[in-house]
This record gives sequence, structure tokens and C-alpha cells, in this order.
Amino acid sequence: MKLGQIASIKSGLVLTRKKAFINFEIENIYNLITLKNIKDNGAFNKEPFETFESNKELEEGYFTEEGEILVRLSYPYTAVHIDKGKAGLLVPSSFAIIKLRTADYIPEYVTWYLNSDQVKKELIKSQTGTAMSTTNKSILTSIDIKEMPIEDQKRIGKIQELYFREKELLDRLIEEKEKYYQAITNKLMQVNREGVVSYG
Repeated sequence: MKLGQIASIKSGLVLTRKKAFINFEIENIYNLITLKNIKDNGAFNKEPFETFESNKELEEGYFTEEGEILVRLSYPYTAVHIDKGKAGLLVPSSFAIIKLRTADYIPEYVTWYLNSDQVKKELIKSQTGTAMSTTNKSILTSIDIKEMPIEDQKRIGKIQELYFREKELLDRLIEEKEKYYQAITNKLMQVNREGVVSYG
């Protein structure tokens, strides 16, 4: 089944047309999702969301909704699933917004599938541009999404969720180890400066 058959796909907002350049033009301020908020594996990181000062009220269709999928339109073409906690973010034109129109597929599975090596290779082959390789709505529409029973899709979604949690815990452990290493190094350097211990 083609992605375009099971979902609607549109690009995010071209921000330059709506940006307020001086204070009295500001109509509203929105939280904006950017490329730096997404890890290459399809998870959100802890980077704070930028704010966007708009010169007018923006259409609801350019804000994330629970169950949607965003796809980065430039390499590495990462897809990310929007859960309840990430709803209401303004989406710029560097992302495509995918909204499923059928109950035969769940967003967690489609996100996982779009992040597979097979799909990434297809997108690289069909990429456009030279300075910055990009994909577009037409190419995304033509991607084949493998049909699979809903229960199997849910299992895949659960496995991916557990993977993200485990990866986050491992990253946190590495971060703590780095802090510990730096603390030990600084202590040894301090001891050396005081003449208690000398190396070489």
C-alpha cells in the first residue's frame, strides 16, 4: 500500500511569510519544532523548543496533533511520531506532516517503517538538490508501506518505545560517567597543583 493511499501528506509552514520582524507586528508567539529537536533514530531529545513570533494568527493545520507523523525533508529523512505531550507545536516547512486516514495502520508502526534502512535507501536514491539533498511530498506519497496485522504493528510500536527508553537510560548513564570522570580528573589536577602528587 502506498503511503499516499493511507495518509494525507502536506508540508509545514514557510516561516518567513509569517514572521514578525518588529515588536508591534507580533500577533502571537508559538513553540516551534526544529531539526535540532529530533534525534536521527526518530526520538525527541531534550533540546528546548524555539519560539516563533508571528505577525498573524496561524492556521491549526500547521500545528502538531497527537497521532501525526513528521518527516524531515532533508537527510537523514527522520520520521517522528507525535504523542500527546508533543501536540500543539508549530511545524516549519523543513518537515512533512503525515496524518493517517485509515484504522488499518497505526502511527507508531508507520513511523518505525519510515525510519527503516530500506525506506531511507529509497529516499536517498530519489533525493533532489545538490547543496542540500531533500525529498518532497510526491516522493513520500509513493513509498510502499508493508501491510501487517494490527496486533503485529502494536508489538513493533511497543518494541520501539522500549528501545527509546533504554537508549535514553544508557545516554543518561554515559552522561553521569562523563561527569564522574571529569570530577576525578579535576581532583587529581588539584592534588598535583598543590604538590601532593607529581606525575612525570
